[in-house]
Amino acid sequence: MSSSARNNVYLDTIQLGMLERAFRKWVDASPRKDVRLSRRRILFIFLLIRYTGAKLNEILSLNPFEDIDPESHSIRFRATDDGVKSSRIIQISESLSQELTRSLEDTAFKDSLRNLFDIDPAFVRRKFYERAKHCGFDKRLGSPEMIRKARAVELVQGNLPIPAVQMMLGQTAVTNAVSHYSFSEQDLQQITRLFMERESDRRTSARNAFFGKIKSIEKGDVQARIDLQTIDNHSVTTIITRNSLERLALDVGNLVTAEVKAPYVMLQHGSKEPSSSADNIFEGTVVRISEGRISTEYVVRISDNAELCSVVSSVSGSRLDLAIGDRVWALFSCFAVILHV
Repeated sequence: MSSSARNNVYLDTIQLGMLERAFRKWVDASPRKDVRLSRRRILFIFLLIRYTGAKLNEILSLNPFEDIDPESHSIRFRATDDGVKSSRIIQISESLSQELTRSLEDTAFKDSLRNLFDIDPAFVRRKFYERAKHCGFDKRLGSPEMIRKARAVELVQGNLPIPAVQMMLGQTAVTNAVSHYSFSEQDLQQITRLFMERESDRRTSARNAFFGKIKSIEKGDVQARIDLQTIDNHSVTTIITRNSLERLALDVGNLVTAEVKAPYVMLQHGSKEPSSSADNIFEGTVVRISEGRISTEYVVRISDNAELCSVVSSVSGSRLDLAIGDRVWALFSCFAVILHV
């Protein structure tokens, strides 16, 4: 078990991302179609809990063909017997909505849900525990209840207004602090919709942009070195001024986006990691080349969800002699990285 798993009382955003990747890889790992279908159902349930914060029994009570609305990107949860007093509509991101809809439109997956989510909750929990242990976490942190808690904390830390968080979780009690807010239910739905899209945009790795969490800060007299762990478990290092550190109010644990401009990304051939003064070195595969008379653009995929774009002069490109499918190293200096909060 990792030390972070022992010390945390819930999984943070990066760890939740690791858990999601573990589920996705687990689905594809079996050569048997029936096993993959069974695992896809568990992944479907995980995604619903992870992004809505709903209770397991709420998920298992869903009729996904009726309760998931692909037009409004929302899910209707109905009242239950364990504290959720009324039905509610929860906004999800467009990308998640599209993924769920694709699954529901798949003939084999649709047939596997003829009895909807008639699944033993204990079986679901065991599978959640297994994936958490696979990631090196205390299995209890991977339970549906703890993922719900982790999602609530993540939403609050992401500055979603507390009334909107309470509405998502189906909590009817309003604290004194919350009573000072004057949001209508329609306001909260709109706020949540915008929040979900912003959150999704940050997590969907754009080229040359890394969303992650600050792991360490080393302060010097004038500058500070910041090490970031990305949602794809990469490490990115940047150096910024102390003034920028204080102006952005950065601290260990903060979620930020690191960006590097394409001209600052260098490419290098070779099977071994190159000896270089660059602080950020990634191995990847060339997936696209756009050649021009003056410059050439290379897109390098460094993980399933992350790509780096490099722009070099066409003269340098001819010396590189790269082709689509080639393995290559992408490098950039810590001074080339810009942070956004």
